[in-house]
Amino acid sequence: MSALVVRRAGLLVTLAGSAPRRGPALREVAAREQAALVARAGRIAWIGPDRDLGAAVAPDRDVAELDAEGAAVVPGFVDAHTHLAFAGDRDAEIRLRLAGASYAEIAAAGGGIVRSVEATRAASREDLTRAVVERLDEMLAQGTTTAEVKSGYGLETAAEVRSLEAIREAGRRHPTAVVPTFLGAHEVPLEHRGDRERYLRLLTDEMIPAVASRGLAAFCDVFCEQGVFSVEESRRVLSAARAGGMKLRVHADELADTGGAALAAGLGARSADHLLHVSDEGMRALARSGTVAVLLPAAAFYLRLGRYAPARGLVEKGAIVALGTDVNPGAGLSPSMPFAMAAACFGMGLSLEEALAAATLNAAVSLDLQHEVGSLEVGKRADLVVLRSARLLDLLRAGVPAVRHVVKDGRVVVRDGRRVAA
Repeated sequence: MSALVVRRAGLLVTLAGSAPRRGPALREVAAREQAALVARAGRIAWIGPDRDLGAAVAPDRDVAELDAEGAAVVPGFVDAHTHLAFAGDRDAEIRLRLAGASYAEIAAAGGGIVRSVEATRAASREDLTRAVVERLDEMLAQGTTTAEVKSGYGLETAAEVRSLEAIREAGRRHPTAVVPTFLGAHEVPLEHRGDRERYLRLLTDEMIPAVASRGLAAFCDVFCEQGVFSVEESRRVLSAARAGGMKLRVHADELADTGGAALAAGLGARSADHLLHVSDEGMRALARSGTVAVLLPAAAFYLRLGRYAPARGLVEKGAIVALGTDVNPGAGLSPSMPFAMAAACFGMGLSLEEALAAATLNAAVSLDLQHEVGSLEVGKRADLVVLRSARLLDLLRAGVPAVRHVVKDGRVVVRDGRRVAA
């Protein structure tokens, strides 16, 4: 169809404007009642009162119609942090965690990230592509229309390139817009544990040039964490990535305050992610910068860490706060942005409106896509979610489907909760 009309929206949450929401503005979602929307060629062409729709759209056989039936319509969710490119599972260690084992204990016993590396290295590109597509299907059903997707379970040049090629191919096959991130600095693989410098040289002198020369990643990420990569090691990797033309992201201050947030802000990274142990100084550094604080409350929940990132402090200091699911084999067990929003509200103290802005516009800012997605306004991509009722609070009812229809680039891709065939 050349055009799509979405009519009878009881509430249309636009979040209009490409500027990130900070402080009190994070609650300003710019909602319209009894509204309609017209998309042409994949982009929003008109938004206005439903009663004016007839004058805005000339009769045309090529116009499709989606009746919201009085339900709320919100921008398509933007998942700012995922690890979809992996093979195998870590079910055994999840059971250990349920029995009381800590993240550090599991890692010391050979679990964690390195457990996924063996299976991912053995997987073909097609195997990984299919796995990423299947996970994107799950996310799309929950309203995610744009997703950042990291490599990071190869930890050698060939396997990292293969993972990023699979991410790129999955993006071609799937309606969800995919933003690829190179995460070769996810962990030091077992074969390099005796010589960290050798692995750092492999990252900077071989992996990053291989990824950059093929144009496989928009971003480079580093797990800047106690026992993983230090601030100076992270700076070294990120500097090489920037020289190779990649933008920067940082896993920061998840398990301890290592100064990762300040590093991210100082380097002008697009995001600092996790931040459970971020210091006041780190929060102030983020607030002074354009670096987005990407919070992952579902990961804290599944890891049983006993604390969440200080979302209220970040908001009150003026940082740009966004959300992601952190889908991964060991801790990010939910592909649902509504669940991440619920955890953000009830675990981190965000309001519903703040969580919604963090899951859409601010998440888009973290990916440098705020001029394309994250809000509903003329000229942007027609990515939107029709809920099952007019109550935005339905987004927080974990276990109850909140999403009825999903539109990506002006095309209905989920109808009545089911994926529409391409």
